[in-house]
Amino acid sequence: MKTGSDINQQPIGRVVGRRQSREGQPLTASDRDAMAAMARYRTRVPKGVFRYSSHEQMEADRLRWTIDAVVARARSR
Repeated sequence: MKTGSDINQQPIGRVVGRRQSREGQPLTASDRDAMAAMARYRTRVPKGVFRYSSHEQMEADRLRWTIDAVVARARSR
């Protein structure tokens, strides 16, 4: 008889062999340019771990960082 914990367990399996290449088309130059532009996106959020005493403080910082990013992008245009 199977218990509750036995029913939910996933079988362990192994993959043997080499990775198969995926079918598709190579990226075009415009696709690569778009990917590079997205990789350069900056959020303006400083790195680190932040601890807040309330959600309101966190939301205020996040809103400030978002506005800073929007203003910087508008100025660069």
